[in-house]
Amino acid sequence: MVSMGWRRPRPPGPWRPGNRVSLLENGEEFFPRAFAAIAAAQREVIIETFILFEDAVGRDLQRTLIRAANRGVRVDLTYDGYGSPAFSPEFLSELIAAGVRVHAFDPHPGLLGVRVNVFRRLHRKLLIVDGERAFIGGINYSIDHLVETDPTHKQDYAVEVEGPVVADIHSFARSALGGDGTGERWTHPPASVERAHAGDAQVLFELRDNRRRRTSIEREYRRAIREAKHEITIANAYFFPGWGFLRELRRAARRGVKVTLLVAAESDSPIAHPATRTLYRHLLRARVDIVEYCERQFHGKVAVIDGRWSTIGSSNLDPLSLALNLEANIFVRDAGFASQLTARLAALRQRECHAIDVAQLGERTWWSRITRPLLFHVLRRFPRWAGLLPGHTPQLVRVTAPADGT
Repeated sequence: MVSMGWRRPRPPGPWRPGNRVSLLENGEEFFPRAFAAIAAAQREVIIETFILFEDAVGRDLQRTLIRAANRGVRVDLTYDGYGSPAFSPEFLSELIAAGVRVHAFDPHPGLLGVRVNVFRRLHRKLLIVDGERAFIGGINYSIDHLVETDPTHKQDYAVEVEGPVVADIHSFARSALGGDGTGERWTHPPASVERAHAGDAQVLFELRDNRRRRTSIEREYRRAIREAKHEITIANAYFFPGWGFLRELRRAARRGVKVTLLVAAESDSPIAHPATRTLYRHLLRARVDIVEYCERQFHGKVAVIDGRWSTIGSSNLDPLSLALNLEANIFVRDAGFASQLTARLAALRQRECHAIDVAQLGERTWWSRITRPLLFHVLRRFPRWAGLLPGHTPQLVRVTAPADGT
């Protein structure tokens, strides 16, 4: 049984200077860079992903990993047992036969064909090559992230990172592999004086877990919002944070900071968009600008503040990411990167979004006056209720036999 009782939070991690951070938009930019890095690997490749599908992208990844393993590179692939529910026997057995170490995080058989292990999932998306280059963001390994193949596919972002902070990401990934996959006992290593600087960005690698980093990502968001002086842009696929987060946004807007929230107009979750809309009046009345992305499903998890601070990673701003799942983000202090991300979001807003105002919300019907507050309060209490469910110790399972559907 896992104890979900209080533990003293870990202090914030160190900001590492001297990094280069390259923005990658959608699978068209991410997959070629990630696969090229794996193809050039000489010693080690570590991948963590929530979703790995056996589609064109998944098979490309499989072939790239097999080639790396065949030339003597140590390859560890970890996928989430809920997000990646099924493979053909050949898909995993070919990886294993080549020497790839395949791990499933907390897999459980379905109940009458239904996946029930929905809480406290490994939602991180990490790729580390030779301990020198890392990729982090919201992009999974599936064709859903190639927008040019289908206009309904997901809009998303990732980054490629080089420099001293990669030592933190690499150290964490090794620690997670050596334990139960959560990485909850990992601590930031001392700064390496040997690692050469690759750029000018200061970068903080931060995690969310269910032990002593439960609020680490949210804490850094809120600190930056409190310190904002000019402009805040948050673009997040699933937006339903706690009261404290909403209060910081409203206070920022009321003190004259231009606050823009970019959210999805449609969602793959039946309750995500209705939940977000329950917040619209509350935020609009505080002068927060809200725009909905309408072109296709928005899957990004990014933010920019005051043209210098940015974040990108796997964490949504909803109860699952902020209170239950295992997440990883980087926070970046660099005007050049912030400018690039701001320009991408501005172009998105101009071409593919529409603004929301109170008049568009219309009059509230008697039905909405009942259902929306009910939805709001149910979701607000959801993490607490989920914590009351029977707990268990998560397992990182080494896959050693041909896939059996798990």
